[in-house]
Amino acid sequence: MDKKRLNFSVGPVMMQKEICSIGGQQIPYFRTAEFSGLMNENEALLKQLTKAEDAGRVVFLTGSGTAGMEAAVMNAFTQDDKVLVINGGSFGSRFQHICEVHGISYEPIYLKPGESLTETELLKFDGKGFTGLLINMHETSTGVLYDMEMVSRFCKKNNLFLIVDAISSFMADEVLMEAWGIDILILASQKALALPPGMSFLVLSKAAVKRVQDVDVQSIYFNLKDYLKDGERGQTPYTPAVSILIQLNARLQMAAEKGIDKEIERVRHLAQYFRKGISGLPFELLSSSPSNAVTALVLRNINAQYVFEKLDKKHEIWICPNGGDLKEKVFRVGHIGNLKEEDYDRLIKALWDVLEEVK
Repeated sequence: MDKKRLNFSVGPVMMQKEICSIGGQQIPYFRTAEFSGLMNENEALLKQLTKAEDAGRVVFLTGSGTAGMEAAVMNAFTQDDKVLVINGGSFGSRFQHICEVHGISYEPIYLKPGESLTETELLKFDGKGFTGLLINMHETSTGVLYDMEMVSRFCKKNNLFLIVDAISSFMADEVLMEAWGIDILILASQKALALPPGMSFLVLSKAAVKRVQDVDVQSIYFNLKDYLKDGERGQTPYTPAVSILIQLNARLQMAAEKGIDKEIERVRHLAQYFRKGISGLPFELLSSSPSNAVTALVLRNINAQYVFEKLDKKHEIWICPNGGDLKEKVFRVGHIGNLKEEDYDRLIKALWDVLEEVK
């Protein structure tokens, strides 16, 4: 097929040509003053774009978003803690599993697929002795965007250490790290940053930096003390994904020059454009409070896996399938990465073609 393949997944996503070209260059030696300067700039730009406090720090961890999630939990909590875990899907479940593996006492707040977190639900745990809260700002498996202002109020009232996975929200939805009182914000390279997978970034508040210094972590690679120490000279304790960090610098500079609000507005526009464009198709939104990053769709009398396979094989289009109980009922369409309105026009036309075949 002559047409380029389109990728509407939520990571990895379509990358800009300028970023791709950086990835094709020879990888430089990184224990240099020049690379340290680039890393210091990366830290400053990430704090700027996440609206973090000036006294905060950034850890650059070579590993997927899950590595960032596990490192955050390991370095912030001990067996003396008792945390709330918002579990509205596979990524909330992942936080829960991490707590189980590391022996951290937790209480899950289970939500049905597509269900929003309410203040009524949170207030059941008001004043119950919890010390922290773990939440995926956007539960990527169902498309739900949680109300972070509400979560912030609850955590401040109860003095909870707040860890937020914003991996699929950053640069797609508004993130106000300092205003919301987020202690550790987890990001990753392959979502709206539109970089290759392989890096996660932990933005730490001043309070989180102190806590990391006080927690005894039984790990070599995931001990954030070492990252914070080496980060003072613009380095990492172990060999990082050098090429991705150079690409990150270019991408962050683009975002800063354009303005984070404009980046978010672009993603919001594409999400609205697609949702309006499928109004005549037999799909329903899984969530009434979706993120800009992705649209999760429930199919009526059509197998979601069949649609995924037809779009892949016949139309050179990738969408995002679901797993588990939602495998045959739900698929997701991403709005992050290097996509344009005409790309969604092609997707919508292909969806109509697939539905005609089903008839």
